[in-house]
Amino acid sequence: MKIRPRINRWTSARRNLINGSSIQSSLVQPHFVVEGDMVNEPILTMPGINRQSVDVLVKTIEKDMEMGITSHMLFPVLKQSDKDPIASKASNLSMPLQKAVKQLKRKFGDEIVVMTDVCLCTATDHGHCGLINESEVVNDLSIPELCRIALSHAECGADYISASDMMDGRVNAIRESLESEGYVNTGIMSYSVKYASAFYGPFRDAADSAPAFNDRSSYQMDTRSDYSEAILEAITDEKEGADIIMVKPAMIYLDVVREVSNSVMRPVAVYNVSGEYSMVLASKPSVEERKKMVCEILHAFKRAGADVIVSYHTREVINNKWLN
Repeated sequence: MKIRPRINRWTSARRNLINGSSIQSSLVQPHFVVEGDMVNEPILTMPGINRQSVDVLVKTIEKDMEMGITSHMLFPVLKQSDKDPIASKASNLSMPLQKAVKQLKRKFGDEIVVMTDVCLCTATDHGHCGLINESEVVNDLSIPELCRIALSHAECGADYISASDMMDGRVNAIRESLESEGYVNTGIMSYSVKYASAFYGPFRDAADSAPAFNDRSSYQMDTRSDYSEAILEAITDEKEGADIIMVKPAMIYLDVVREVSNSVMRPVAVYNVSGEYSMVLASKPSVEERKKMVCEILHAFKRAGADVIVSYHTREVINNKWLN
C-alpha cells in the first residue's frame, strides 16, 4: 500500500488526486503561461493546447474547474529578452507564472491543486536545465537557483513543486529550503525517472525551451537503460523527501512505471508527454476512435501503477465524459 505525501494540511482536492481511486480523479491538466493581456495563442504542434496570458488562463481554469478538473500544472514561457545564462527571471515574483499561481489560489483556494514546473530550461538563453560552465551543465551550481525558483512558487501558493530538471540532490535541497522558510505544506513532485526522449519535441516548441547546443542526455536518463537506474533514482528521491515520484514519458515506459511503482512507497505519477499526445492526433481519428484510443491509453497508465496522470487529453476526456 502506498504512503501518502508527508504534508501536514490536507485538502479534499489533494486527497482526491493522491488517492487515485479513479482515472478521472488522477488527471492533471497542463497549461503554458505567457506575458501579456488577452493572449490565447494556439500551439501548432499540439492542437487544442494554447499559450495563455494570466487573464485568459484564469478564465480557462475556471471553466475547467466547473467541469471537475481540479488539478493543474503550470509551465512558464518567457520572452527571449527575459532569458539569461542563470535563469534570473525564473524566481521573480512578478513573472506570469507566479502571478497566475497567486490569482488561482486567491480565486479557488483549497478547491484547486496547483503544480508548478521548476526547471531552468525555460528561463536560460542556452535552454539547458542547469547552469553551464564551458559547455557543460554544472549540477551543484544549478541547485541553489532551483531552490530560489521553488521558494518563489511556494510563496505564491503552489501546492506542488514539480522538479523536472534531473539535477542530483535537488530534492533534498528544495525540501530543506521549503521547510526552512515555513512551507511545510508545499509538496514536491520529483521527475525522478526522466528519459532523454525523442517524444518531447512539441513541448519544446510550446515552451520555447529547446537547448541551443548539444542535448540533455548527460543529465537525463538513457532510453536504453535497464530498470536498475530508474529504481535507484526513484528510491533516492523518495528518501530525499519527494512526495510524488514521476516517470516521463509514460506510454512507452509502462514497464518502468510498474517497476518503480513496486519499488517506492510514495504515489507515482506519469507524464503523457507532448509527442505521445500529438501521435494520437496525427492519424486524424474520428471522435469515437479518438475516445477509444485515449481511454485505452489512460487505462494502461492506471494498470501499470500510476496514481497521478498528467495529460494534455485531460480536458477533452472530462468535458466529453469519455470515462463514463
